[in-house]
Amino acid sequence: MTEVTQIRPVTTAQTLQIHYQVAMPEPASHLFEVTLQIKGWNATTLDLKMPVWTPGSYLVREYARHVQDFQVVSPNLSSALDSQKISKNHWQVATESYSEITIFYRVFANELTVRTNHLDSSHGFFNGAALFFYIPGFEAEPIRVTIQPPQNWQIATPLPAADSPNTFVAADFDTLVDSPFEIGQHRLYDFEVLGKPHQLAIWGQGNADPERIIADTQKIIQTEAKLFGGLPYDRYLFLLHLTAQSFGGLEHKNACSLIYPRFGFQSEEQYHRFMQLVAHEFFHLWNVKRIRPKALEVFDYEGENYTPSLWFSEGTTSYYDVMLPLRAGIYDAKTCLKLLSKEITRFLTTPGRRVQPLAESSFDAWIKLYRRDANSDNSQISYYLKGEMVALLLDLLIRAKSGNQRSLDDVLRKLWQEFGQPEIGFTPEQLQAVIESVAEADLSNFFHRCLHTTAELPLEEFLEPFGLKIAPENTTELPPFLGLTVTADNSREVIRFVESGSPAQIAGIDPDDELLAIDGFRVKASQLNDRLKHYRPGDTISLTLFRQDELRTCLVTLAAPRPKQFSIVSVEQPSDTQQSNFQGWLGDSLIVLL
Repeated sequence: MTEVTQIRPVTTAQTLQIHYQVAMPEPASHLFEVTLQIKGWNATTLDLKMPVWTPGSYLVREYARHVQDFQVVSPNLSSALDSQKISKNHWQVATESYSEITIFYRVFANELTVRTNHLDSSHGFFNGAALFFYIPGFEAEPIRVTIQPPQNWQIATPLPAADSPNTFVAADFDTLVDSPFEIGQHRLYDFEVLGKPHQLAIWGQGNADPERIIADTQKIIQTEAKLFGGLPYDRYLFLLHLTAQSFGGLEHKNACSLIYPRFGFQSEEQYHRFMQLVAHEFFHLWNVKRIRPKALEVFDYEGENYTPSLWFSEGTTSYYDVMLPLRAGIYDAKTCLKLLSKEITRFLTTPGRRVQPLAESSFDAWIKLYRRDANSDNSQISYYLKGEMVALLLDLLIRAKSGNQRSLDDVLRKLWQEFGQPEIGFTPEQLQAVIESVAEADLSNFFHRCLHTTAELPLEEFLEPFGLKIAPENTTELPPFLGLTVTADNSREVIRFVESGSPAQIAGIDPDDELLAIDGFRVKASQLNDRLKHYRPGDTISLTLFRQDELRTCLVTLAAPRPKQFSIVSVEQPSDTQQSNFQGWLGDSLIVLL
C-alpha cells in the first residue's frame, strides 16, 4: 500500500478563479455532467473533496458514491493529468506547473429528496453538497456556476445572476452548498412581501392551488418577519416538488426545498399540514441558518458536526410551525390545540422517551434519527418531537410567570440579536442563559430534567395555569393491550413493531414475523383490533406465525387497554386568570373549548 503525502496549496495574493459548468445532455440517463475550471492555481498538487453531508440533514450520506468518469486535463495537453483517489471523498491531482486545470466528472442523480439530486426527462434538481467539490483552503473564494439546460428548460435558484447567460455567483462554498437549483419546465410564480421579491417554483402535477398557497405564504412571511423585526434577505425562493407520497423540507438561508404529496392539498387537514411545513422551513432561515449551535458555526463537510442543541433548532421550530399559522389566521385556536394534541399523542405513545434523553437524541442524530429500524421507537425519541414539547413548556412557563408579558418569542428575538445577526454560534450554556434571562428564573433543574434525564415531562403542570389539561381517550371501548403493530404486505400480515415490555415481546414475538392466526383462526392486520375485543385483560391467547418460514405458536397474556390518543381539553371551571392566560397565548377565548 502506497502512503500518500498531502501537499497543502501555496496561496498567493492572486485570487483563485473557480467556475463550474453543469450540463445534462441526456436527462433520462440521470447523469449530470460537471466541468470544473480552475485558474490561478499555484501549487504542484490539487486536492478536491466532496462533502459527505449537507447542513440541515444530519446524516453522513456519502455523496461521492455517485461520482463517476472523473478525469483531469489542462490546456494544450493531449492526455489527462495524473490523479488518484485517496479516500472515499478525496481526489488528488498532480498539477505540475499548470495554473489552469479542468476537471470533468459525472454524477448519477436519481434520488428525489430535498437533500439529494434528481435528474430525469422532466427536470434537474441538485444540492451543492451532493454535486460539487471544494478545494481545501479555498472555501472562501467566490464560485461561478453556469447551467447548460436542455432546450426550453428554465432555472430557479436563490443565487444572484452573473453577467453571462445562465450563470450565477456564490460568494463562497458555504453559499454554493446552501443554494439548490431547479432546472426544467416548472411553473414559476413571482410575489412580493414587505417590499422584497419572492418566488414559488412548482414541479410536478397535483391539486395544489398556487394562488391560495401564495396568499397564505405571504401571511406566514409577514407573521415571522413581525416576530424577528424584518426579513434578513434580499430575495427568497420556495421550491416545491409534488410527488406520490413524499413529505419533507430542507432549509436554506435564502430558499427552502419542499416535497409534498401531489394530491395532498384538498382537505383542510392536509392543507394545514402543508402550511405547517412552509412555516417550519421558513422559520429556519432564522433559527438554525443564522441562530445556530456553536458546533454548526463553521461547517465541517467531511464528518459529523456534533451538538446537543438540535432540540432547540428543530424542536422549537416544530412548536412554532403549529403556532405561526394560527397567528397568521390560516386556522383557529381549536385547530391549533388539535394539532398540539396530535403531537402530545405521538410523544406519549413513543416508549423510547423513557430510554433516550433529549440532549443525547440531539447528539446522536447522525446515527439514529435517519436510520430507523424496528426497535427505534423502543430505544429513541426524536429531538424534533420532544424538543417541541420542551419548547411548549418553556413558552407556557415564561408566559405564566410574566402574565403573558413575555414569551418564547422574546427568547428568539434575544438570540437573534446576540447570535443570529452577527452569525455567532451559541453554546448550550449560552442558550440556557438567554432563556433564563427572559424567564427571570433559574431553570437549572428544568433543563436537567428535560434535557438530560428520561423523567416524564410536566405537561399537565404547565398547561394548568392556562385552564387546560390532557385527557386520554376512554379505554372502555378499546381492546386489551397486545403491544405490536401489524401491516399488510403483499397478502402477508407482517409484524412491524413490538413494544418493549409488552405482552407480545414477553411472549417472544419479533418484528418481521408473519402473523397468521389467533386461537387457530386466520387474522388480517385490518381485523386485529376487532378480534382482540373478544378477549379481556388477563386472557391468554395463542398466536400462530411464521418466522423465517418456520411455523411457530406463541402464548400471549393480554394486558389492560392503553389509550392511543390524548387531547388537550379545558378544565371544568377555569378561573379568570386561566382564561386570561389562555387568551394571551392563543388569542381566543377558552370558552371555545367548553
